[in-house]
Amino acid sequence: MPHSHSSAPRDSLAGVRLARGASPWLLPTLATAAVGLVRARRSGRWATVAVPATALAAGMLWFFRDPEREIAEGRVICPADGVVQSIMPWKDGRTRVAIFMSPLNVHVNRAPLSGTVTSVEHIPGGYVPAFNKESENNERVVWHFDTEIGDVEMIQIAGAVARRIVPYVPRGCKVEQGDRIGLIRFGSRVDVYLPEGIEPAVEVGQTTTAGVTRLDRA
Repeated sequence: MPHSHSSAPRDSLAGVRLARGASPWLLPTLATAAVGLVRARRSGRWATVAVPATALAAGMLWFFRDPEREIAEGRVICPADGVVQSIMPWKDGRTRVAIFMSPLNVHVNRAPLSGTVTSVEHIPGGYVPAFNKESENNERVVWHFDTEIGDVEMIQIAGAVARRIVPYVPRGCKVEQGDRIGLIRFGSRVDVYLPEGIEPAVEVGQTTTAGVTRLDRA
């Protein structure tokens, strides 16, 4: 049966579920909007601050939403909301599935399988747009999971806007499939390397949902 996970603590505001790590960006924006709205009642000049600040705050709430998900069954599930950008066979027999995340997608990433996190490596790099081939040299976090089908690699890649990747769990931590494991602020890309012998069940251009879309073909 499908199951739900809420592994990582989250920030919250007025009942809205927000991604853990959203506060440093969200709280100053909300404070500015609140001050602008209060003062705009006394002086119309403050509307020039209140209107854009309120719009930005609303956008931030949308960007950092973290909805509950009913986790699908399957050997490998999608770790990110987005669109399948490419599916590429690798020389070692694995298949790389690259998922592009736009700023409108949920930014929280989930574990593609149950297992133990054997490595969480931050690699500095550039910030070209995530849909660009050169984004493979961007700042990224490389994950390895020890699972029942062997080692599975996942890479969170920063984009032109996303300048911070926030891992939620450390090396050595055991995770369940679909657990929240990290956040990429404002969109970018997530790559999953399917082990040799596992065929992808998705196609280029397909929309994916983290924890719901199955990546492997049964």
